[in-house]
Amino acid sequence: MRHILSNRRAVALFLAPALVVYLGVIVVPAVWSLVYSFFKGTPALGFQYVGFTNFKHLWTDPTLRQTLVFTIKYAAVLLVCQIVFGYLLALFYLFVLRRTSTLIRTLVFFPVVLPPVAVALLFNKLFAIAPQVGPVNSVLHLFGISPVDWFATGTGAFVVIVVMDLWRSAGFYAVLLYAGLVDISNDILESARMDGAGGLRLVRHIVLPLSRPIVIASIIFAINANLKVFDTILALNNGGPGTATTPLNLYMFQTSFLYSDYGYGSTIAMLITVLGLVGTVLVFRASRRNIERAA
Repeated sequence: MRHILSNRRAVALFLAPALVVYLGVIVVPAVWSLVYSFFKGTPALGFQYVGFTNFKHLWTDPTLRQTLVFTIKYAAVLLVCQIVFGYLLALFYLFVLRRTSTLIRTLVFFPVVLPPVAVALLFNKLFAIAPQVGPVNSVLHLFGISPVDWFATGTGAFVVIVVMDLWRSAGFYAVLLYAGLVDISNDILESARMDGAGGLRLVRHIVLPLSRPIVIASIIFAINANLKVFDTILALNNGGPGTATTPLNLYMFQTSFLYSDYGYGSTIAMLITVLGLVGTVLVFRASRRNIERAA
């Protein structure tokens, strides 16, 4: 193995296929999208160079401002729910169910493999009020609460979207965090118990610090996934009412393929990329500061 790794030609030969795929799928489209952001038009009608006009339009577009606020709000709320709920599930698997958690983990993880459109249609029926009252409103009626038209207001639709995407993704983060918790040595846990650490003290002072790397990785996964939400909201309510629950990704799609403005759509895509990079950098800086304080 050392002989192979020391041979640059062998390393280049093994890495070449992956690098070609990465360049073709990630780098080239990203650069091409950046180039598009300096133009206006479509491939059918041709493009016209407009310089930084599309970037200036970002500051004056009221719809983009609304979609940006919704995207950040959605990403932040869902991030907290995913990490907290996923971590609680991981602790439940590790300390309560232990070796018998396989079936429960499989059942909780099952929504992750379901098609997002199918999940959206399911929740559309669960929270429906017309033409037929859905199960959620039926339960509310049993408690004497009037049926709620969840999709008539931005607040109601936002609640449904967060609940839907939390149900769909919680199993993934629970398994991801559980994999990090399993790596914690039993000797460390037993020593902590012998020293009197148990329950919340054990989790706070032993388990949580040792699982920090996997928590940081989960946060980065969640930030980038939540900022790029698209298919579930499109199938659930198409970003309605109006644009109250329209994320940046959906607005980018509408701008590019419905309004045929590829240049401005590419500019919105660049904004989404920048948001993901900024979120990732902030998480890394925050984690580094915590490590330095602990040291």
